[in-house]
Parts: sequence; C-alpha cells; structure tokens
Amino acid sequence: MPSSAFGCQVALAPTRLSHGPERIYRLPKLSVYDTMLVFIGLGLHGEGISLRGLREAQEADVVYAELYTSMLPKLRLDELEQTIGRPIKVVDRETVEQRPDEILQAAKTSKVAFLVPGDPMVATTHVDLRLRATKAGIETKIIHAASIASAAAGLAGLQSYKFGRSATVPFPDNPSQVPYETLVENRRRGIHTLLLLDIRAKEGRAMLASEAIEIMLGLEKKLQKNAFTPDTLVVVVARADSNDAIVKADKVRRLQKLDFGSPPHVLIVPGKLHFVEAEALRAFAGAPEDVIK
Repeated sequence: MPSSAFGCQVALAPTRLSHGPERIYRLPKLSVYDTMLVFIGLGLHGEGISLRGLREAQEADVVYAELYTSMLPKLRLDELEQTIGRPIKVVDRETVEQRPDEILQAAKTSKVAFLVPGDPMVATTHVDLRLRATKAGIETKIIHAASIASAAAGLAGLQSYKFGRSATVPFPDNPSQVPYETLVENRRRGIHTLLLLDIRAKEGRAMLASEAIEIMLGLEKKLQKNAFTPDTLVVVVARADSNDAIVKADKVRRLQKLDFGSPPHVLIVPGKLHFVEAEALRAFAGAPEDVIK
C-alpha cells in the first residue's frame, strides 16, 4: 500500500466509470515508467517538434534519430542537441529495420527517445520497431507532430477524408508500377491520391516533382489507363510547412515546365472535387479555370 507525504499508508480507491448499465472499475496507475521507448515526431522541414516532444527528449537517457524516411532541410542536429542537452545518435534504415537490438536493449534499462521526421507512426518502419519493442516487453509512447499526409491536403484546400491510399514514386533504377496502380484505383473511386517522392538519404538525393511527373507519364504510356496524362489535374506541394512553401495546381503539361525549387516535393492527383475544394484550388494553388471541373 503506498505511503502519503506524512509517512502513513493510504488506500487508493478505484475510479468508477459509468457507461450504460455496467460499471467499469479502473485501478489508479501507481508506477511511472523509467524505461521505455518514446517515438517523437520532428514534424516537417526540421522545426516542427512540439514542446511536449522536447520535454520528453530532455528527460530521456539516450536519444536516437532516423533521417531516412523524409527530408528535414531546416534541421540542425547540433542546435537540437544543445536544446535537448544530450547527444543524438543518428541511425540508418538497416539499423532500425534489421539490427534494432541496440535501441531495444537500451530501452529495457533506460528511457530512450527516438526522433523521426513527420508524425511517428505514418511510416511502416516505425510501426515495426514499436511492435518489436512491445513484443520484448518494452513500454512505448508516441509524441505526435505534423505529417505531410495532412499538411499537403490542408495547403491545397482538399478535404483530408477524401484521400485514398498513398504511394511512393521510386527512382527509375528501382521501377515500380505501384504508384500508377494506386492512382488508377483511387481515381476509379473518385478520391484523391497523395504521391510521395523517393529519397535516398545516404546519397543526399531527393526526387523532384518534374522527375516524378516524367516517371508517371512513362507509366501512363506503358499501362494506358488514362490516369496520368498531360491533361491531368495535379497539385505540386514543395517544402510544406516552410516560409517558402509552394502549392501549385495545373495540368501536367504545364507543371512539367516549372521549377519548384529545392525538395521535398509531393504530388496530389485530385479525384472528384467538391465545389469548395475547386474554389480552394483556385484560391490557394492558383488553379486555372480551364482545369477545374
């Protein structure tokens, strides 16, 4: 039985929650986890970690970070280390996905913070690491942050609930029909498609919108489902959440000629537009009248 501040033992009554005819009794939580794995989102562009995320990182004994799932152009690791008050060990994809023992072992004996781009559980690689931790008996916690999945939709003025499955457009030396097939299925259902663009962190390389458009046009030429043609309406979002973010909606043939500056970029292929979405694309993304139907 726990003791009070005056040294005497006190009984803790269970909390009674009433939901309909049955009553649920929940015992108060007596323990605070000193050993756990905390996933902390860094948001977009490198300056999006929350105050709660900073506090959790400052309270951690060990801090890891992965920077391969997305680009964070404004992230300054040395400044973040100073703010947190401890060094940050950057780990690559192979460590996280194939050799996570170092991270998991540390989380069994200490509080470990794992910093990730965007929102922690959007990337499958983070879900996998959390599953491994749970199976190993390690407590986990998630500190959310902005995700490109919601940010891109918001910037374009499109309704987030009308998006279907997203896909990544890979570089030409690793070809895949998945992004095109995903687009075909979403268009069949009249819903929007978010196309993420490939990055190669070790090479310091990120795909540009113009490259992705060329790849998608090549898949259209090959598969001929009329899903991504020169006349298709597409939205390009560049550097979401930055002061120089760009959002531009137009036909593919016109977008292909434009320079959207440095990455990261994503593409949105709208499905059937609500009249408010059409108005938003004109107002927020400069969509010409002739492409809004």
